[in-house]
Amino acid sequence: MWVRRLIALSVLWFAAVAASPIVQREEIEAAPPYPQSHASTIVELADGTLAAAWFGGTGEGYADVAIWFARRGRAGWEKPVAVARGAGEPTWNPVLFQPRGAPLRLFYKVGRTPNDWRGMVIASNDGGRHWGKPVALPAGVLGPIKNKPLVLADGSWLSPSSREEGVFPDDRWSIRMERSADRGATWRVGAAIASPLGLQAIQPSVLTLRGGALALVARTRQGVLAGSRSADSGRTWSPLVAIDLPNPNAGTDAVTLADGRQLIVYNHAAHWPDKPGYGPRWPLAVALSDDGVRWRRVLTVEDAPLAEGYAYPAVIQTRDGMVHVTYTVDRKLIRHVVIDPARIDVEKEQP
Repeated sequence: MWVRRLIALSVLWFAAVAASPIVQREEIEAAPPYPQSHASTIVELADGTLAAAWFGGTGEGYADVAIWFARRGRAGWEKPVAVARGAGEPTWNPVLFQPRGAPLRLFYKVGRTPNDWRGMVIASNDGGRHWGKPVALPAGVLGPIKNKPLVLADGSWLSPSSREEGVFPDDRWSIRMERSADRGATWRVGAAIASPLGLQAIQPSVLTLRGGALALVARTRQGVLAGSRSADSGRTWSPLVAIDLPNPNAGTDAVTLADGRQLIVYNHAAHWPDKPGYGPRWPLAVALSDDGVRWRRVLTVEDAPLAEGYAYPAVIQTRDGMVHVTYTVDRKLIRHVVIDPARIDVEKEQP
């Protein structure tokens, strides 16, 4: 009897594992040669290879912090290499961007603090094996602040950018979209998106809604994620409003899936009672939306408490339909998770 029961339990366990939407979980580098890693970005290259980048060094804001890059070969992630440094200043928030028929680009920021960031970019013609010299973006252009640009129907690049200006506690956050109609040769910086409700937002992701309108979701200091809409391909945006997901003042990323649904990776947490404006960066969760307005939490990626949590996710959907997420683990490692969206049970919304 006990043998049959054991077999039945084993069958149920294997069935549960097989049905899990998370089909792979791995570290990009298990033992990095520096104490802190953060702010990853992931991209599918022209040949279908995955590549990722992040900043690593002594700690955020230290002069030795560099931008590290790795490709994922058939045997797994290749050894990361430092591809950009700040010449005595820290580097920040890399964003990989692979436009069709154009070189791979790696945007990043240089400066002592976000208040004095300068936008930089390097390019590669061979999928990140070799890189050109750093090029400064025009004055006032920071490039994508955390999340990937969007190629619009007319071929223009829409870069989700933002600003952190002033000195805490009187500093101000705002979102400004940057647009290039000539593949990055020149840029036009949009006006700050209005926030009549007092939402201070940064680090937006841009989504494409059914019918062609655009939406954004962004991090705020006010305990919720913020949203906005554009009916003119990102030239103008509606005032920021709260959407129905919490935010502990932590980075998020989102992507429009091939089937038209919207998917976001975020920390499903509120603020600490004794630390207004800050909250735990766990659990790390996935939510889906059919319209960009009503969101439902459908998957927990990580939920074990950690001092620095699971932070700054980046998300893409590759040509095979899989969803790839990279994120920081306790400020020490960059983890890569593969999710099969077809296995997400949308009927089992999570609390």
